[in-house]
Amino acid sequence: MVTSDQRRRQLAREKFERQQKRRAEARRKSRQRMAVIGAAAAVVVATLVGLVAGGVFDGEDTKDAAADPSASPSAPAPKKSPSPAMAIDDKAKYTFDLKTSAGDVKFEMDAAKTPQTVNSFKSLADKGFFDGTKCHRLVTGGIFVLQCGDPEGTGMGGPGYNVPDENLDALGKPNEQGQVIYPAGTVAMANTGRPGTGGSQFFLVYKDSPLAPSYTPFGRIDAAGLKVLEEVAKAGTSDGAQDGAPKTPVTIQKGAVTKN
Repeated sequence: MVTSDQRRRQLAREKFERQQKRRAEARRKSRQRMAVIGAAAAVVVATLVGLVAGGVFDGEDTKDAAADPSASPSAPAPKKSPSPAMAIDDKAKYTFDLKTSAGDVKFEMDAAKTPQTVNSFKSLADKGFFDGTKCHRLVTGGIFVLQCGDPEGTGMGGPGYNVPDENLDALGKPNEQGQVIYPAGTVAMANTGRPGTGGSQFFLVYKDSPLAPSYTPFGRIDAAGLKVLEEVAKAGTSDGAQDGAPKTPVTIQKGAVTKN
C-alpha cells in the first residue's frame, strides 16, 4: 500500500519531470529559432559582401583613378544642364589659346573631326569659363599628361552637361592590351571612363601615352606649348608622387578660342 508521503513524492517527481521536459522542449525550439536566424543572417552577409565586391555600393570619383599612375584621365559626370547650340563652322579649324601662369599653350582643333567638342569649348571659352582655373593633375608615370579644365580645381567639376565622344578611331587600331598611343602634343577629353561623359576637363599629352581609345582626341599642341608642358612635367608633382597636383602651379589666366 502506498502511503500518503510516497504519493506526494511521486507526484512531485512527475511534476519535476514534466517541467524538465517543457524546459528541454523550449530550449530545442530556441535553438531552432537561432539556427534559422543565423542562416538568414549568413545569407544577408553573403549578399552584402557580393554587392560590395560587385561595386553596387561604390561611391562616385569612390576612389579616384588619379591614385593609380597608370590610370586613365578621369572626370566625374557633371550635373545635367542644356548643352550649347551648334554655333561654329563645322568645316573650319580653330585655335585654343591658353595663357597660363607657366607659359602660353596653344593647340589647333579641327571642327570637321570633332564638331561637338570644338563647339562646346568655344562656347565655354567665350563665356570665360576657363579663366582663373587650375590644371589640377599631373601624371608622370604610365601615362604623361597634364589635366585641366575643372572650374573647381579638384577633378570634380564640369560645365553641367556632357559632350559626346568623337574621333575615337583617329589613333589607329588598339593593341592586345586594348590601348593606342596618344602621341605627345595630343589634346583629348577626360571622362569618367564611361562613354559620352566628357565635360570641360581635358588633358594635354607631353609624352607618348598608352591609353584605351576612349578619350576624344581633338587638338594638337604647338611646339612652344609642348616645351611649356615638358618644363612643368620636369618639376614633377607637389608631393613627389607620379600622380598629383603639379609642383609648378599651372593656372589658366585666359582661355580663348578663335577661328583660323
